[in-house]
Amino acid sequence: MNTATFAELLESSRETSAPRFSATKIASALDLQIQELATIAGVHRNTLRTHPESPRLQSTMRDLMRVLSAAVTVQPDVNQAFFMVKNEPIPAFRHKTLLQLVQERRADDAIDYLESISAGFVG
Repeated sequence: MNTATFAELLESSRETSAPRFSATKIASALDLQIQELATIAGVHRNTLRTHPESPRLQSTMRDLMRVLSAAVTVQPDVNQAFFMVKNEPIPAFRHKTLLQLVQERRADDAIDYLESISAGFVG
């Protein structure tokens, strides 16, 4: 992940020709395979290429960006924040990662957790 700030990542993750997220750009930024992002979104991998406007795919990518935004609030280093989202198991969530919570459609729980850490609580 070479993006210096979350704002730059957010801007660079847009489709150039439409007001939506680019699955390939987000997968690349997070060092995910297309299949991994499709699995997280609960769509077939071809959907990312043939139907990037899919409501389920776009909703998942919005939730993912919301969680990443909250993570950057806790950990200002974007690379470390992304590592935390992808890899750090959270005991309060049965040792699942924040990315796994996004996959389970629990982005709000992930954000609540990150906000509690930001406020000084330990989860």
